[in-house]
Formats: sequence, C-alpha cells, structure tokens
Amino acid sequence: MDQDRTNLSRYARPGRLTSAGPFAPLLEAVPAEPAEIARTIQGLLIHEHIADAYGVALTDDERQTVHLRPADEILARIADAPGGQPLTVPRPPEQRVAGNCRHYSLLLVTALRARGVPARARCGFGDYFLDGRYEDHWVAEYWHAEQLRWIMVDAQLDERQRELFGIDFDVLDVPRGRFLVAGEAWARCRAGHADPDVFGLSLTDEGGWWWIAGNIMRDAAALHGVELLPWDSWGAMPAPEEKLDDERMALFDELARLTREPDEHADELRLLYADERLRVPATVRNDVRGRDEPV
Repeated sequence: MDQDRTNLSRYARPGRLTSAGPFAPLLEAVPAEPAEIARTIQGLLIHEHIADAYGVALTDDERQTVHLRPADEILARIADAPGGQPLTVPRPPEQRVAGNCRHYSLLLVTALRARGVPARARCGFGDYFLDGRYEDHWVAEYWHAEQLRWIMVDAQLDERQRELFGIDFDVLDVPRGRFLVAGEAWARCRAGHADPDVFGLSLTDEGGWWWIAGNIMRDAAALHGVELLPWDSWGAMPAPEEKLDDERMALFDELARLTREPDEHADELRLLYADERLRVPATVRNDVRGRDEPV
C-alpha cells in the first residue's frame, strides 16, 4: 500500500478531538516510541471500572471525567493534578484522571499524531477480559513505515491489568483475532460464525446486534476523525434491545464491509459516511447522562 491509497496523511494530523491544543508542549517531553507513550498514559489515567484493583475508590465527582471528549480537556485535567509534574512522571493511582479504554486510545492517537505518525482509534470488542465474551472496547492503531502495516496497541493494559486479565500476548501488537473491530464482529455473526449476544458489555449484561451496530457507527466516526464516547448515540444507531429491520441490517452490512478494510475502501467509506443516518451531527445523545450534548 502506498500513502495515497491508505490516506495516511489524514491520520497523521490532529483532528477535532485529538488536538493537544495548549498542552502540546507537555507531549513533546514524552518519548516518541509507542511503547513509551502507552506507558506514560498508564501513569496518568485510571479506568473507572478497574480502579479498585489499584486500591482506589472513585467519587461521583471524580468519575465525571469519563465524559470528556476532546484530548485537550483530558490533558487539562491531568495538568491540574497536584504536583505539577511532567507527564512522564507516573501519578499515584489516586491522583490519576478517571477514564476508560476510549480515553487511553484517544491520548495515544493524540500523542502519535502530534509527532506526525499516522494513528487512529478503533472501536470493537476484545476477547481477553472474560472467557466466552467479546467485551466492548477501544484500541489504537499506528502505521509502521518500515513494516508497511497498521499495528494495534491496547494502551490501557498496564502490568497490573495484564496480570489481572491473564494477558498472554503483546499488547503493543495486539493479534487481530483477539480484538475485533466492530465491522469484523458483525461479519462473523452474519456468517453464523459467532453469536451476537456475546458481543457487548458484561458489566451491564447487554449485547447483541444493536450493540455491534452501535460500535460500527462509532468505529466509522473514529475513522473520520470523530472519536466519540462509548455511550454516545445518534442517527441510525439502534436503541438498547431494538430489533433491526431489513433496511438497517443492509446498511450495517455495507458499513461493516467498508470499515473492516477502511484503507481499501476509503472512497466508498467517505461516501457512505456522508449519509445523514451515519455521520456525526453537531449534537449527540450522551446515553449515560440522558441528555443531548454538543460534539
């Protein structure tokens, strides 16, 4: 693949949610290697649902940072933490900013794009958190210029979590069979090779076609530079447990096909994403807060 075919240049520039803004100088002090960037992020964020593994009990106010969308707002919270240390100095767990898998991935993409490295967030499902389940999850990809391929990184999985979840693979080069982008999950289920009910979130005991469809839309949006929250909804995205009619099943069939190999289908994907049912509007629904919010 050459750069024109894969549209690498657009993934090498900060987007509306992946710009560090006034905090760009803080990122300049972070080592450039993806492994070091991931390690740095792990010392700045704490996953809201895994905080107890670090001996931290988050308050309701501390949890509100999970609703931050732009990277510069997340970095602002990190910069406001006590001590005023450089980003490369790990914060004690109780001083880290609460986030989730999407926040780890977003900051990794932000740091890589700040250096001109093509990177993008991907929304889908990981099979490495709970046996028999594909858990709702986000990772990041970056383009390796020498190997001429996208390398998938799970920036959330620090040493504590690798032990907690029994991770037996390189989290800096996640095997494609362990994390499925949402379009791949959809295709496997449509082919009868997987059960849609195991794709979702075990924490809420939810899953199914509606969940996979929502993640396909979030993945498509991320591919177009709008990395939304895991609970943002808009357009054709189905409501919980909603049964999809034939028209929407066909729409998601096509979106799944294109997002599985987004570089090979870049022009087709852009055209389909322009559909008002799929593209991100100025305002989306924050389903956790139960309100509409501007993007």
